[in-house]
Amino acid sequence: MERVSTLSALTPAARRRVGLYFRAAAVAVLLGLHFFVALEGKLDWSVTSDEIAHLTAGQAYWTHGDFRLQPENGNLPQRWAALPAWLRGARLPGADDPHWATSDVWSLGYAYCYTLGNNLERLLLEARAMNLVWSLACGLLVFLWARRLFGEAGGFVALAFWCLDPGFLAHGALATSDMCMTFFMLAAVGAWWRHLHTPGWRSGALSAGVFALACVAKFSAVLLLPMFALLFVIQRRRGPRPGRRGALALSLAGHAAAAAAVIWASFDFRFRAAGGALPAMAHFIKPWETLLPAIGWQEPVIAALRAWRALPEAFIYGYNHVVAFAGQRASFLDGEHGYYGWVRFFPLAFLYKTPLPFLAALTLAGAVAARRWRSRPGRWRDDLYRLAPLLVLFAVYWAFSLASHLNIGHRHILPTYPVLFILTGALGWWARRAARLAGAVLVLLLGWSAAEVARIHPHELAYFNAIAGGPQNGWRHLADSSLDWGQDLPGLADWLHAHNSGPDRRTVYLSYFGNGEPEHYGIRAVHLPFVDGFHRPPAWYRPGAGLYCVSATMLDAVYVRMPGEWSEAHEREYQQLRALDGVFREFTRGTPEQRAALEALHPAEAWTDTWKRYDDLRLMRLCLYLRAKPPVATIGHSIFIYRLSEEEVSVALLRRFSELSTAIERLQMSPD
Repeated sequence: MERVSTLSALTPAARRRVGLYFRAAAVAVLLGLHFFVALEGKLDWSVTSDEIAHLTAGQAYWTHGDFRLQPENGNLPQRWAALPAWLRGARLPGADDPHWATSDVWSLGYAYCYTLGNNLERLLLEARAMNLVWSLACGLLVFLWARRLFGEAGGFVALAFWCLDPGFLAHGALATSDMCMTFFMLAAVGAWWRHLHTPGWRSGALSAGVFALACVAKFSAVLLLPMFALLFVIQRRRGPRPGRRGALALSLAGHAAAAAAVIWASFDFRFRAAGGALPAMAHFIKPWETLLPAIGWQEPVIAALRAWRALPEAFIYGYNHVVAFAGQRASFLDGEHGYYGWVRFFPLAFLYKTPLPFLAALTLAGAVAARRWRSRPGRWRDDLYRLAPLLVLFAVYWAFSLASHLNIGHRHILPTYPVLFILTGALGWWARRAARLAGAVLVLLLGWSAAEVARIHPHELAYFNAIAGGPQNGWRHLADSSLDWGQDLPGLADWLHAHNSGPDRRTVYLSYFGNGEPEHYGIRAVHLPFVDGFHRPPAWYRPGAGLYCVSATMLDAVYVRMPGEWSEAHEREYQQLRALDGVFREFTRGTPEQRAALEALHPAEAWTDTWKRYDDLRLMRLCLYLRAKPPVATIGHSIFIYRLSEEEVSVALLRRFSELSTAIERLQMSPD
C-alpha cells in the first residue's frame, strides 16, 4: 500500500518515466537472458563447420588485407567475429605456408586453431559473443516493430518468443554470417519503408547506410532489390503522395553510392584480392577459369564487372562462388538424397524445427486478426498496408528459398522468422481486450516455449519438435547445420572418458562431420571417413570390434562420394574394390619400394582417389546396419555411439549382402 501511495503521489510525467524505466529494464532482462542462454550453451561446443573459416578469413582480412579467403560468406561478419583475436595479436600461419598460395582457408584454419598456440576456446568465446550483438540487435528491432504495430504488450510478446526460439539461441552465438544477415534484412526493409513515407536526407541516409552494410553481410542481400521494388509499388498505389519529381532517382543513386562506398571500404579500397603482405599469392581456392563458366547467363555480366574493375575482385568472386555452388549441392531430406533440392525442403524444415507453442501462437494471432477484420470489414486493407514491409520480406525470401537448389540447412530461412515473431505481437493487442483469457493463454504458450528450451539446452541446434518425433529422430529428417555441424566433440570426449577408459578400453572408430580436431579434445580414434577441409592423408585401417562413433550427417551418408540409397551398383563396386584392400594397405602403409611399384602402374592421385571411394562405400554399407541398430548412447543428438562385435562387423562389411539384409531385418523387428 505504501508503494502504491508513493507512485500515486508522483506527477503524471514522473509516473511515465518510472514506467519507461521498468519497461526498459524488462527488455534488458529478456535480451540478457537470450545472451546468457545462447553463449553459456556454447561453452562446451567444438568449433562448428563454418566458424573455422569465418575466424581465419576475418583475421586474414585485418592482418594481411588478403580477401581471397572465404569471400563468399560476407566481409562484415567475418571481420566482426575476428576483431577481438586480431586486436590481441592471435597468430596466423606464416607467409611460407603453402596453403596461402591456393587460399585454402580450411588448411590455414587448422593451423590457426590447433597448431600455432592460439587459445581456441578463447577465440570461439570472443567471436561467438561478438556475433550475439547481431542477434540482440535483431531482438530489439523485433520488439520496437511489434510495439509500434500492436502496442507495448505486443512488443513484449514478440520479444519473448524471439528470446525463447531454439534456432536463434543456436545460431545467435555462432561465429557465422547468418544472424548478421537476418538483422540487416529486417532493418533494411524497415528503413526503406520509412524512407518512402518520410522522404528526406535523414531517412534516405539511414536506408542507404543499412542497405550498404547488408551488401557486405551476405550475398543474399541481393534479395533486397525486389523487396524494395515491391514496396515502392505498394506505397505509390496506396500510400501518401510521392515527393518532388526526381526524388526517387536521387534516392536510388544515393543507395547505390553508399553500397559502392561501403563495399570498397570493406576491401581496403583495392581491386586486387591478394594482400600486399603476400604479393606472390594471386589466386582463389577455385580459380576464376573454373568458377566463372559455372554461373550460366550471369557469366558475361560478372566477367564485365571484373574487367571494368567496377567492384573489388574478392566481392565479385564471392558472388560468383555463391551462384556457382548454389546450383547443385548434395542434400538430405526425410531419408532421400538429392543434388538439386526439393521445393518441399524449407517448408518441411520449418515444420520440423519450429516449436509447437510458437506455431500455436501464430495460428492464434491469425485468428485474432480475422476476428478484428470481421468486426470492421474494411480494416484489413489498412492493416496489410502497415504490415507491407514484413509481408514483402517474407514472401520474396520464401519465393527464392522454394526455388533454391541449396537445401543444406534450416538456418537459411532464419531471416523470415523475425517477421513471424513480430506478427505474434497481435496477441498483445488481444490481451488488452480479453485480459484474463489472453493472459492465461500467453502464459501457457510462453511457459511451453521455455520448457522446450530447457529440455533441449544446450543442444538447441538439434531441436526438432514433436511433429518430427523430437530431437532423437532429427537425423531421419535433416542433416548438416540443421542438426549436426560438428559441435559435439567435447561431449563425445567426456562420454569416452567416463565409459571407455582403463584396461578394458575398446578401440574407438570415428566418422566425423565438421572441422573440429578430435585429438584436441583427447579423443584417440581410428578415423573412418571424415568430412572436413583438412586434406588428411589416407590411412589404411581394418575395421574390427569396438565403439563406432558416427556423426548424424555421416550416418545419413550425405557427403560421401556416391550419396543415395545402397544399390546393386554400389554393392558391385564395393566388392570389386574390397578385393584391393591389401593393395590399399601397401599404398598407404607399405615400404617406399611397394608404393613406388604401385605408382609405376597408376599415379598416386588415382590410388588415393580409389582408396577414398572404397572407404566411403565401406562406411555406407556399415551405416546400413547402424541405422537399424539402437545406439548405446547419443551425444547432443548429433553423434551416435554403437558397440559392435567382430561378428557384427563381419556381417556388415564382409558377408554377402543377403546376410546383411537378414541381419538388418532382424534388428528392425527387435522390440529393443
